[in-house]
Amino acid sequence: MASSLSQVSEYLNYITVEKGLSRNTIAAYRRDLKKFLDYLDLSNKSVSELSPDLVASYVAWLRGLNNQNKISESSIARSIVALRNFSQFTSKESNRVDPLRDVSPPRIPKRLPKALTVDQVLNLIEVSSGTSPMQLRDNALIELLYATGARISEIINLETKDLSHMQETMTVRLLGKGSKERIVPIGNYAKQSLENYLQNGRPQLERKIKSNWLFLNLRGAKLSRQSAWQIIQDLAARAEIVEHVTPHSLRHSFATHLLDGGADIRVVQELLGHSSVTTTQIYTLITIDRLREGYASAHPRAK
Repeated sequence: MASSLSQVSEYLNYITVEKGLSRNTIAAYRRDLKKFLDYLDLSNKSVSELSPDLVASYVAWLRGLNNQNKISESSIARSIVALRNFSQFTSKESNRVDPLRDVSPPRIPKRLPKALTVDQVLNLIEVSSGTSPMQLRDNALIELLYATGARISEIINLETKDLSHMQETMTVRLLGKGSKERIVPIGNYAKQSLENYLQNGRPQLERKIKSNWLFLNLRGAKLSRQSAWQIIQDLAARAEIVEHVTPHSLRHSFATHLLDGGADIRVVQELLGHSSVTTTQIYTLITIDRLREGYASAHPRAK
């Protein structure tokens, strides 16, 4: 077990220092590999015994055939990807053939992302409006998420210096997965909301503790990921949105509404920070479905 643990530690150090993967990705790999080490410990096996059969047994264990802690197929697939990458690393280090080179993660059904309607987003923005420092912050948070399509981790890690003006346009510098940087323009509504927060809300939240973070909590510290999620959950409840709303819902809505409005998919890809356009193409399925629904309901000979 000790040897297996040291190999995992070496791999995590490798993807942190040399690969430069995001903190969230590294944290997910750490959880997945720790779970695998737990399984090896229960099975009295070691990393040196990695094989397709061992992975198959591990997948069965994850699915709850040998325990009661069932997890989703998407989580299982991610675990196998982490394990396969780890195996590739250890094989190169020991100059041997990768035993998992032909192992693929379980296929999972492609699920379309949930996007809010334009009216739902407007309701969400409306209920976040107010004059208190917290309301100004929450309104700016919602406006910025919808205006940029940014991930919540990208938003809460923003500093005030990441906002800038280019002529009459405000832009924000976002640091995405793999420390990939992108500049995204901000529309007038979000710009006004941010300026209002910066002038009238943030100074009151900052108090005596000077901070560079853009979004602050009531104590003047950096707004946490969990708090940002809770803010959006509370606002969605107040807006009487029955669908489950998360920060990522606004990212999906941003992409879907841009494509509905005729934006080029390559532009949307760049704004979202996707490394491949195939990742962005899933949003086109949503717009095609909407076209199909509109056609079926409006065309006299559609049925």
